[in-house]
Amino acid sequence: MKTCLIVDDSKVIRKVARHILETLEFKVEEAGDGREALSHCEDSMPDVVLLDWNMPVMSGMEFLQLLRKGGHENQPKVVFCTTENDMSHIRAALEAGADEYVMKPFDRETLHVKLQLVGVA
Repeated sequence: MKTCLIVDDSKVIRKVARHILETLEFKVEEAGDGREALSHCEDSMPDVVLLDWNMPVMSGMEFLQLLRKGGHENQPKVVFCTTENDMSHIRAALEAGADEYVMKPFDRETLHVKLQLVGVA
């Protein structure tokens, strides 16, 4: 069973994403900010990370940069999931090592397609 770490400071978004991912047969873990997510990845690297951009403590971009610099053997796929939709944000995310980008609000079909694109669904 594939694993997904949902990183978002919104409990509502985490709950919605968890429901969708569990229907796609993912084992789901959650983190409320980038620092918590980084700690989780050091303990147990997920197959994919669904990552919010704007969070307190450590942003999604800071988390992604540290994750990619960490030199971990089996890097997870990272799908940014955010309301930031201008090309400069998308380009910055991809250049920092994100594999895909999905806009909030999202639905099951959209998320499933993005997960297929990165090869985990």
